[in-house]
Amino acid sequence: MDIRHLRYFLAVAEELSFTRAAARLHIAQSPLSQQIKALEADLGVPLFHRTKRHVELTEAGRVLIGEARAILKRMDEARRAARRAHEGLTGRLVIGFTSSASYDVLPDLLAAYRAAHPDVDIVLREGVLSPDQLRAIEEGEQDVGLLRPPVRNPGIALLVVRRERLVAALPQGHKLARAARLPVGRLAGEGFIMYPRAVGAALNDPVVALCHAAGFTPSVAQEVGELQTIMRLVAAGMGVALLPASAGLLRIEGVALRPLREASPVLELALAWRRDSTSPLVRAFVALARAGLGGAAARPLAVRREAS
Repeated sequence: MDIRHLRYFLAVAEELSFTRAAARLHIAQSPLSQQIKALEADLGVPLFHRTKRHVELTEAGRVLIGEARAILKRMDEARRAARRAHEGLTGRLVIGFTSSASYDVLPDLLAAYRAAHPDVDIVLREGVLSPDQLRAIEEGEQDVGLLRPPVRNPGIALLVVRRERLVAALPQGHKLARAARLPVGRLAGEGFIMYPRAVGAALNDPVVALCHAAGFTPSVAQEVGELQTIMRLVAAGMGVALLPASAGLLRIEGVALRPLREASPVLELALAWRRDSTSPLVRAFVALARAGLGGAAARPLAVRREAS
């Protein structure tokens, strides 16, 4: 028994005429009769009482008509589901992201993606460091990630979604908090709160390089792996920090953010995925990011000056 047999059976059962059923199916009557006989032989029961002028369902035929309709309906649903999955409209998408991506880029992306793909199951992996995300993407545990370059694996594709400069984060009452544009050299001798290089090289190395260019090596007071924690320690007077401008989106009370006089390195936030991915969900997410955020990524974030 196959799907064609069921479709032919339903046509005859609903028309109660081989002639009308053949016309409905756009086939000749003789092949239709042969297919019905083949179905009856496969089931081992007659489905129709036939006379020269009359066709009616047997008891087995009356039972089968409901089952056949349910099977064909389920097959149509399965076909639509497969097509929707192929088009990236259903399925499961695992997204990892660094903490700073959650301040603006990720919520904007998710809102746009959810509006276009409401039936996709989105799984979020929050606050995952870039090296861990890369490993998860390479091993297929994560589909896409918002992380900090550089990425040296040629198998990983990147789309930059935000560019920004470093700014100085100072306790609100710090003597340097009044500077309109702060020279980096003025921070020599201050205790720095920094990312550990082992887990945050993309944010640690530019800070060290900028301080070296200003003629000093930063004195590390604390090493912390979360941007929000760094900001709160600065607010508590535990030290100063050089942070991405997006830190201002946190609005942590007691922290003054000041632009630097020197041109700092440009920090990037990028969307990453496996270059050889064939997932329509990934393709759709990347296309949305490219269309919706590609232009904004070229514009560095502005730094808001808080009142001292």
